Amino acid sequence: MSGASGTPYAAAVLRALLEAGEAVDLVVSRASRLTLLDETGIAFRDGHWREDLRRWLARGADGTPDAFAPDTEGVHHWSAGDLAAGPSSGSYPARGMIIVPASTAAVAGVALGLSKDLLQRAASVTLKERRPLVVAVRETPLNGQTLRHLVTLDEAGAVVLPASPAFYAGATHIQDLVDFVAGRVLDAAGVPHGLYRRWKGELGGATR
Repeated sequence: MSGASGTPYAAAVLRALLEAGEAVDLVVSRASRLTLLDETGIAFRDGHWREDLRRWLARGADGTPDAFAPDTEGVHHWSAGDLAAGPSSGSYPARGMIIVPASTAAVAGVALGLSKDLLQRAASVTLKERRPLVVAVRETPLNGQTLRHLVTLDEAGAVVLPASPAFYAGATHIQDLVDFVAGRVLDAAGVPHGLYRRWKGELGGATR
């Protein structure tokens, strides 16, 4: 997670990964902690991160409790400042990486290969090892420099996936829109899910 607004997207992706039985290496950037506190009121603390994670995943996009919060035992949290962490090395086993939400600063850091923190370093490792990297950028409008950085990531093999909800799936709640984006992220990462109604070539199907 980087510091862009959009923590509900990250929560939806995390829940779906855990429900699919996937193990997760979680990196929460320093800026993302501030965004999480601002958007949810939850302070993600190093010494109590699992408790804070459970509280966060138990909330829907509108802040209401979610009865289907998953077990978080499959999550390993790494501090964003720990450049000796497992995901900083190409020899560490991983299927790929998702940055959600991805700020323009994170996009720039990864595109330029800066490796200023573990998030950027792990993304660079993912690219060099030719593993899937999904970058769910959450910003609007986009300036020319960011667009160039996104093209660089695309050329390096990353999937650039703007957090852009669709309405053909019959969304009636905020969570439906969030789940659509999370589902598209998971599609790009090759993780099965049932987060949204897929298009079947039938007009008006979302209203039935």
